[in-house]
Amino acid sequence: MTKNRYLRLVYKSLAILLLTYALCFGLLGTLPRVGQLGHTARNLFYHVPMWFTMYLVMFVSLYYTLRYLHSQHAHHDLKAKVAAQIGVLFGLMGLATGIVWSRVTWGALYPNSEPLAWWSWDPKQTFALAAVLMYLAYFLLRGSIEDKAKRARIAAVYNVFAGVSLIPLTLIIPRMMGGQHPGAGGGGPLFSQDDISNEFRAVFYPAVLGFMCLGLWLLELRARTEILQHEYEETELEKALSTPHA
Repeated sequence: MTKNRYLRLVYKSLAILLLTYALCFGLLGTLPRVGQLGHTARNLFYHVPMWFTMYLVMFVSLYYTLRYLHSQHAHHDLKAKVAAQIGVLFGLMGLATGIVWSRVTWGALYPNSEPLAWWSWDPKQTFALAAVLMYLAYFLLRGSIEDKAKRARIAAVYNVFAGVSLIPLTLIIPRMMGGQHPGAGGGGPLFSQDDISNEFRAVFYPAVLGFMCLGLWLLELRARTEILQHEYEETELEKALSTPHA
């Protein structure tokens, strides 16, 4: 077994084991209450890891974008695109779990018909949405350009801008603006050391690693599919060009 195959086997095994552990103990385990959040704090094991995973795969996307700009190799562009797709997926799941969490905490006093019950326009929440929309615009940009080489170059430049903007949008600016989200007003981006117990940490950190491994697994599968599709299309194009016309 080669080193790369061994590493892939390791992170796939970790994804299965750690996510099974996080789901079982996060939902069914006996854990202390966290202040006024009560047992809704268990969403910490799923909501926050979604964002960690998004950061990971978006930086993978940025890495392959920079490699494409250096090498002009089509496979690097495809991997950058696929990584951005996986990142958006986890970003949307992060937003969805955040909306559910805010509904039973920040919006608990509102009826379901009230928009503020589901979306409070907290700076962290709002800028996270802006970051996801920024990457959705990346796919719109790709879809608007027919020429493959031109599309890859322009999309790569945009992706560099998006990757560099991700941390300021989701971490730095919201902390400066304040709000209801943990970390507002200059604190840490998560709960403080005094807010959560060691029992919570024993589930939270494996959940983060498990979701990250899952993100890499999905990235590998999608990248392999995209590259095979690309090579098939290139082969068919070469056959069509080499076939003499009657």
